[in-house]
Amino acid sequence: MVQKANTIEELLQDCPVNSIIGDNLIRAWSKINSHKYLYILCSISGGSDSDDMLDIVYRCDKSNKVKYVWFDTGLEYSATKEHLKYLENKYDITIDSYKAIKPIPLSCKRYGQPFLSKQVSEFIQRLQKHNFQWEDEDFDTLYKKYPKCKSALEWWCGIKGNGSQFNITHNKWLKEFMIENPPTFKISNKCCQYAKKDVSHKLLREGVYGDGKIPFDLNIVGVRKAEGGARATAYKSCFDENDSGCDNYRPLFWYKDSDKIDYENSYDIEHSKCYTEYGLKRTGCAGCPFGRDFEYELEVIQKYEPKLYKAVNNIFGDSYEYTRKYREFVKNMNKK
Repeated sequence: MVQKANTIEELLQDCPVNSIIGDNLIRAWSKINSHKYLYILCSISGGSDSDDMLDIVYRCDKSNKVKYVWFDTGLEYSATKEHLKYLENKYDITIDSYKAIKPIPLSCKRYGQPFLSKQVSEFIQRLQKHNFQWEDEDFDTLYKKYPKCKSALEWWCGIKGNGSQFNITHNKWLKEFMIENPPTFKISNKCCQYAKKDVSHKLLREGVYGDGKIPFDLNIVGVRKAEGGARATAYKSCFDENDSGCDNYRPLFWYKDSDKIDYENSYDIEHSKCYTEYGLKRTGCAGCPFGRDFEYELEVIQKYEPKLYKAVNNIFGDSYEYTRKYREFVKNMNKK
């Protein structure tokens, strides 16, 4: 079993010669053992970044202040669930499971399926809500037709920063594709919100005992700047204070892939079968259409977890086909 450190000297005893890791451990020790924080929440996913974060947090938590939780989206690999049990045994901890407020199948059926990215799905959902006809008109003309859909129309018309995530040109030929091939199914990013985000906010709001009397004062998550994506780019540093609630700490924020390797080699970190046997590079909601390599992920799921394969195709099937059609459209347009 992994041993907690009683002093900062003990914590740094096996630290590799890596300034990022050394500075990170000192900072983690300071945050977790600060008298300011009495009730700390740490979200575990079963992914590789999460494994490294858990090891850091556990070693620093000399007073057992940290509560570990896992958000069960309803579309998780069996290998991930097995790995969570392994982590509980390795660190002698309990990782409490919290169900989605609305299961992913229900969210996708009611609000729509995810497509390309959270930001793209958000804007498309807003346009569909106003019965948008995927018209190739200027902003002023469209705004007169759809006066309550300004930000989504700005995205559609490419008004904000060319190539930014708030501009449709961020995804090459997407506007041209959607004009020729309007979506025939509902698109939304709500499944993420109801499966993880809202569950986390509810837990932070309700506190340790679920009655709001003792709220958490520090929230720890495994976001890395180097991984990119909306989560990583939303933050400027590893820590931010919240005057009206819980502070946020991201122990791995400055870790690059090489730092992860150094840490894992020094502290004997073992990842789930999703990585070591299945060959996946990411975990999370299985078969999520947001993943660039979802086709490869589907092959893996079909081979190792066939029941899950059937489920994800039933839930995300329309989005898979629409994405394939879009990618083929891009190839053809690039040849012209």
